[in-house]
Amino acid sequence: MENVDTAHEVYLSGLKNAHAMETQALSIMQPQLNRLESYPDMSAMLSRHIRETEGQIARLEQILDGINESASGLKDTMLSFTGSMAALAHTVAPDEVLKNSLANFAFENFEIAAYTSLITAAQLSGASSAIPLLEQNLEEERQMAAWIQDNLSAVTQQYVTLRASGQRADI
Repeated sequence: MENVDTAHEVYLSGLKNAHAMETQALSIMQPQLNRLESYPDMSAMLSRHIRETEGQIARLEQILDGINESASGLKDTMLSFTGSMAALAHTVAPDEVLKNSLANFAFENFEIAAYTSLITAAQLSGASSAIPLLEQNLEEERQMAAWIQDNLSAVTQQYVTLRASGQRADI
């Protein structure tokens, strides 16, 4: 019984952390999307993933509601703020699009790890009804990470081509 109680605590904390993480993701991606000019494929994928992230937040809220819990407003606010600051920090870089691509790839892999751990905590705590929703979030993160990985070379090539031709390449 003690393990199940501990697993439930870990699971609950993980749900709130995941909600804050997804809130942070939105605060990172939206400013990037607003600035993208020369990378239409990336813009389309970011736009799609923003919609997916909004769905992920809704699924996490559905899970939290189902156990009479709510997201942590403090965690959401703090991570949203740090996400906005991270996005802002790259805007002054001459290679903003590359820095964003690398940071996004790292963040997607962080999300993959977070959902993998959260699914394990859900299993250990007996929260089996939440697992399909969490697995859906995990799959969307895997798809985004794969897209970034598959397109990083092309983005880098496009950046170099634009910059070499004297065009604005950072966004």
